[in-house]
Amino acid sequence: MAINVKPLGDRVIVQPLEEKEVKKGGIIIPDTAKEKPQEGTVVALGTGKLDDNGKKIDFNVKVGDKVLISKYGGTEIKIDGENYLIMREDDILGIIG
Repeated sequence: MAINVKPLGDRVIVQPLEEKEVKKGGIIIPDTAKEKPQEGTVVALGTGKLDDNGKKIDFNVKVGDKVLISKYGGTEIKIDGENYLIMREDDILGIIG
């Protein structure tokens, strides 16, 4: 999947994983009652952050990583009908798996 948005600096684009409709016990959760997803997949990396000496700092995540994200971090955007988050790498709490 290719998206035509390139994040700048230390920002990454994450596609949030959707929460399942049906929970254990067969209860259906309506969209209005669902919590914001806290997991996602990294789909694009920015140009990188520079340190005080002008040296580029490598990202700790890579495209395809499944990550745990801050609940209210990032900016929501919609590209071709799909939801994405643009966030700083610092808003990523960890890599899953």
